[in-house]
Amino acid sequence: MIYDLHIFVCTNQRTGGEKLSCGETHGLELVAEFKKLIKDLKVDLKVRANRSGCMGICDFGPTVAIYPEGVFYVGVQKKDVEEIVNSHLLNHKPVERLLLKQK
Repeated sequence: MIYDLHIFVCTNQRTGGEKLSCGETHGLELVAEFKKLIKDLKVDLKVRANRSGCMGICDFGPTVAIYPEGVFYVGVQKKDVEEIVNSHLLNHKPVERLLLKQK
C-alpha cells in the first residue's frame, strides 16, 4: 500500500544517562495512540504510524516525524497525539508549540 503520510516515532532507549533518549516504553505508547486515533478516522487518508530508531535530536525529548512533509515534533506526550492528528493530519496545520525550532 502507498501511504499519504508516514508518522515515525522514536523508540530509542539509551543506557548510561549521558544523553536523553525518547525511550522505548514512551515511544511505543505514542505509536499505539497514533494507531488507535488513525484507525478511528473516518476520512480517505492513508496513514501509517510506526516506531523508528534514533533521529539524532535526543535532547529535545520524545520525537515524532511526519513525512513526506519532514515535520519534526519534539517533547511529544500522549496527550499531544490527538492534537497532532486533528490539526496536522486532518487540517494540514502543524502544531506550532511542538515543532522542532531551527536555530
